[in-house]
Amino acid sequence: MTGDTAPHVVEDVPGVLQLLSDGSVLRGDESVLWPEDPLPDVPGVQWKDVLYHAAHGLSVRVYRPESPSSVAGSTSKLPVLVYFHGGGYCLGSYTQPHFHTYCLRAAAELPAVVLSVQYRLAPEHRLPAAIEDGADFLSWLRGQAELAGAGCADPWLAESADFARTFISGASAGANLAHHVTVHAASTQTQLGLNPLRVAGYVVLSAFFGGSDRTTAEADPPADVTLTVEGSDKLWRISLPVGASRDHPLANPFGPESPSLAPVDLRRCSWLRRRSTCSGTACWVTLRG
Repeated sequence: MTGDTAPHVVEDVPGVLQLLSDGSVLRGDESVLWPEDPLPDVPGVQWKDVLYHAAHGLSVRVYRPESPSSVAGSTSKLPVLVYFHGGGYCLGSYTQPHFHTYCLRAAAELPAVVLSVQYRLAPEHRLPAAIEDGADFLSWLRGQAELAGAGCADPWLAESADFARTFISGASAGANLAHHVTVHAASTQTQLGLNPLRVAGYVVLSAFFGGSDRTTAEADPPADVTLTVEGSDKLWRISLPVGASRDHPLANPFGPESPSLAPVDLRRCSWLRRRSTCSGTACWVTLRG
């Protein structure tokens, strides 16, 4: 009698993702997770996709107001907002309607050049793959800033982007990614220089951090949360390196396994110890220099 060696499900995000015992991944239609009502269009914004990492097939969606030079009657170039979508490092896409609409609104209402970045997802590509993609994108953007001076950059960026006013942002896992990319950029900016690109600050929205010790909100969560503690734990199991705990530095940058953030020169960091799976917070941090 032979044992049953058929692959079985070891992690299941119902309807959208299953990780099997042989390492294979089955994906479903993620649209079931989002509201069915169509999102409103945002007039007055142009957008296009640009390849930034040929080897991994990764693109960035570039948004800008249709008439950047006429915004508020100014001929000045616009600040740059780099945005990483959410999805627990396992789900989501820069093309999904709610992320797309957010970026349209940000470009129109800030106004700004918004860059919505594609990155690799777990479990096919476990962390730190997404962090590496974020760092690679920033290197690409720095290259675009250098090329703009020679008239060889992407024409929309050359015409509209003020690379010296670049902000990094993201929602949920994208906010976690924004944190790690910004910490790396702040260190690089201080030690090596990113000129002519300058990261001026970052904005994190409902940041997806973890930890072995439960926060108050995790220990006693509200009844109507979108992402439960159990769901959050599952996403970390699927996305972190195999065998890693939620105190891994990429999940818990303030935990016992994490390097000190003291060398990172932040002007304001009151948000740093605020972590919540169950309630969203938005925090703005400005880099010195």
